[in-house]
Amino acid sequence: MDIIVSLAEGFINLFQTGADVFMEWMATIVPLVLMLLIAMNTIIQLIGEDRINKIAQKSASNPLLRYMVLPFLGSFMLANPMVHSLGRFMPEKYKPSYFASAAQFAHTSNGIFPHINPAELFIFLGIASGIQQLGLPMTDLAVRYLLVGLVMNFIGGWVTDLTTSYVEKQQGVKLSKEVKLES
Repeated sequence: MDIIVSLAEGFINLFQTGADVFMEWMATIVPLVLMLLIAMNTIIQLIGEDRINKIAQKSASNPLLRYMVLPFLGSFMLANPMVHSLGRFMPEKYKPSYFASAAQFAHTSNGIFPHINPAELFIFLGIASGIQQLGLPMTDLAVRYLLVGLVMNFIGGWVTDLTTSYVEKQQGVKLSKEVKLES
């Protein structure tokens, strides 16, 4: 009988711990994410969506801009999953690579910009909790995570370019390198 009682208590404690974490987030991270979303939407409205779209089109022509700068700006301004909408400014040949880079950036920027991908913040917070227990600052971790992420996102985009070229040859398909916007 004691085993059943222990299992029942453990089961309830699991949900109580989840509720405690949820209430802590409601008092800390949720308001922060909400304020960041409001700030980003305000900046987009002040700059203008047309100007942001022009920046995206120009970024498509350069690999560093395409896989480092554009995913950063898109993630920062639009957050995940809207960052992927900027892929419409990519030529067909570079859309897979942009998507790969933008998707990776949504994870590696979470520590310093939690509004980008709040649904996956638990991954960073799990790592940060271990860092915090060691007495090390979380901001250093967040900045390093972001910087390493930028480099890895570029490499991921570039490798996807190579993979896309390989698949083009294998399938006998030629993807366009010109941007074609449909209204």
